[in-house]
Amino acid sequence: MPAMSQTEQDGALPGANPAAAPTDAPNTAGNAATTPQAGATSERNVGGVLLRGTAVSPGLALGTVHRKDYDLANAPLERVPRDRLEDELNRFHQALVDARAQLAALKAKLSGKVPVDDARILDVHVAYLKDSVFISDVENLILNEQLCLEAAIAKVIGDFDRIFRLVSSETLRERAVDLRDVGVRVLRHLELGRTEVARAPARPADYILAAKELSIVDMFNLQGEHVLGILTEAGAMTSHAAILARSMRIPTLTAIAGLLDTIREGDFVILDASEGVVRVNPDEVVRAQYKDVNAEPQAASDDRGDVNAAEARTHDGTAVRVSASCGNLPEVEQAVASRVGAIGLYRTELLYLVDKEAPSYDALQQHYQAVLNAAQGRNVTFRLLHADSSLGLAYLHSARELNPALGRAGVRALLAHDVVLRRQLQAILGAGARRSARVLLPFVTDTGELRRVKEILFEEKLELKKHARPFLERIQIGVVIETPAALLAVRDLARECDFLSIGLDAFTQHLLAADRENVALRGYFETLHPCVARALRTLVEVCDELQKPLSIFGVTASRPQNLPFLIGLGLRDFNVEPEHLREFLGELAQISVAGARRAAQAAAASSCQAETLSLVDGYRHGYVR
Repeated sequence: MPAMSQTEQDGALPGANPAAAPTDAPNTAGNAATTPQAGATSERNVGGVLLRGTAVSPGLALGTVHRKDYDLANAPLERVPRDRLEDELNRFHQALVDARAQLAALKAKLSGKVPVDDARILDVHVAYLKDSVFISDVENLILNEQLCLEAAIAKVIGDFDRIFRLVSSETLRERAVDLRDVGVRVLRHLELGRTEVARAPARPADYILAAKELSIVDMFNLQGEHVLGILTEAGAMTSHAAILARSMRIPTLTAIAGLLDTIREGDFVILDASEGVVRVNPDEVVRAQYKDVNAEPQAASDDRGDVNAAEARTHDGTAVRVSASCGNLPEVEQAVASRVGAIGLYRTELLYLVDKEAPSYDALQQHYQAVLNAAQGRNVTFRLLHADSSLGLAYLHSARELNPALGRAGVRALLAHDVVLRRQLQAILGAGARRSARVLLPFVTDTGELRRVKEILFEEKLELKKHARPFLERIQIGVVIETPAALLAVRDLARECDFLSIGLDAFTQHLLAADRENVALRGYFETLHPCVARALRTLVEVCDELQKPLSIFGVTASRPQNLPFLIGLGLRDFNVEPEHLREFLGELAQISVAGARRAAQAAAASSCQAETLSLVDGYRHGYVR
């Protein structure tokens, strides 16, 4: 791969004006920590300390950290008098019996949860517990050197470890890890080990494990604890522990340089093993961007097994296109497992919220590439950054505006700082080479904004071509209908864009002048308001006339009580969050189009929302007609 210029490394294309570009975040391509230590709260980015590693098992986990430091290194180097040697030997053999019993119980627990061949990995540990060389070496150190049992085990394992790691054989290195696991397991069954555990501070029942090396002994606990995810400084992707982590679908990241120097007991982390990153103590605004998918991995998989969005139909057989609305990689993976036809909306705010500086071209391109890869050939619609001044992004807003929701948000903010817009378009074009992707513009009010984005997109294509970078040459551009102005200008917008999408939550908010964050006004969003129904009917009619694709997304659009009205108004393309797909498809299957059409006509003719509520009750009493 040819060397990149400094300008390219900084995330801007050659030829771009460096002075105009926002300062990029520090380079995080390596495996080292790139932000202050976890304890430095005053200067920490809202995204927290960012660490990178190698993904062993993909997935997302959120939770508090429990550290498992290297037990063998902490073994007491004590000698015992000769009259206690027999006691040490008895302790050793009892610990072997206890460890074998625990492995048998663990294997039974994993039955049906992991493939049989993977579960047999535990038999290797049982074999080591019966290994005559291991047992005799420990016994000799006790009898001949009068070492206490803990010290004897630590020395035997340490000697094997050094020998195995000097050779190039991956198999022998794996044996070293397995043997260390066996030693740790025995130590934990000793009286001293139980005393130390009793003195240790309480830890949560569910936690993310942070350790020096990936170890089977630390992955499972029979006392009701649940390892949500695993972080390690070292470890091989081919190790027995890695195989079990993948079988159990435990998100796991290894080779994280400086992990144990950075992370502390009780830290909150977001482990995104799909992207190979972990964020330590991120701000609440970043935590809110992730969905906690910490349900029992196998159970979650089973629950999604019969969700088939590709066959979405109403009760009377009318086909409905159901795509996914996602905001991070794990949601894309969950959507693909549910067999959606496309990622109809991918919200791109995440990378902009995790650091103080704007993400670099490389960071954006790699993220969008990962999204497209996870989509497995499905079309992905990237909604451009939709950020108002309340988010505190200094490269977009110098200060919080008096009314952020009606200020420089969405495409307004991007056009006011077109370096940010250009970089995002560059990254989408670059990631989309030889793939299928679309761009969606948020918070549009008229065709002037759409035309300007088209011009910039054309310029960035020329720039990419000039520097011989592969890119997606043909890309569709759509607009989000979420303002009254866009409603009034829909015919003009539809003539100049490739597709349209209704953001029903924001659309309702602006049309009814009702803040969706205001709990006192939540009733406006629970059931479709007659004025909103009339507006949606207009949008459907215009798009049908001009033969432009129209979709809809938002929490309000997924509510069961609203779905019959939306179907009745003629909407046939929905973007649904993966976690709501099952409920959405279940509701859809109960709807008859004829009955829904009558209910929608009545809703649009209502004079107030109270009349619509009565329609909901009436429709549900005779749900399938």
